[in-house]
Amino acid sequence: MPAPSIRARVRAEMLDEIKAVARRHLATDGGNLSLRAVARDMGMVSSALYRYFPSRDDLLTALIVEAYDALGAAVEAADAGADRLDPRGRWHAACRAARGWALAHPAEYALLYGSPVPGYAAPDDTLGPAMRPPAVLLGIVRDGLAAGRIAAPDPGELPEPLRADLAEIAAALAPGLPEALLARCLAGWTQLFGLISFELFGRIDRTLPHRAEYFAHQTDLMADLIGLPR
Repeated sequence: MPAPSIRARVRAEMLDEIKAVARRHLATDGGNLSLRAVARDMGMVSSALYRYFPSRDDLLTALIVEAYDALGAAVEAADAGADRLDPRGRWHAACRAARGWALAHPAEYALLYGSPVPGYAAPDDTLGPAMRPPAVLLGIVRDGLAAGRIAAPDPGELPEPLRADLAEIAAALAPGLPEALLARCLAGWTQLFGLISFELFGRIDRTLPHRAEYFAHQTDLMADLIGLPR
């Protein structure tokens, strides 16, 4: 193997190992990552780590991008495995996949949807991966609308300033999607992640012990709000 290829392989392996150690720290330290602590666990001096990640924020960004991509891949796979002609079934499959990924990766989920990390501002590199999960819902609704299985709500239900905001979002992310329908999609998606967050962060442990059943019931109500046919 040529020397450049060997160096590239070794560097890729080191990057993967650093991120694996950093993810273990997320479970105990949250977003308060310390490059020094990661280097110590790897038996490296901290200065050596800077050759791979120049700052803590660079490492956080790498972890965030990978987490969004993993969540997005899980939701996309669930949607792809559902009946393409059943918008409601696709929605439920995507919701279950998002919850399943979150419960299996609580530290990474908290990095994405928990409290902001002090002093960290996510760069534009995170925007594309962050859009993968909501893009699935938009795809479900657009397919249902095109097939005549979903009806657009009355646009008169929207306050005028909000309609202008939604028109900008639709132009960028979902051309042709009526603003009132986009508003319901956003409501359903934000409620979904609020529901997952309440469960993951222990907000409903005592009041709702049957959490899977509660989740299914709530996502069904969200489907009604969006207008997904039964």
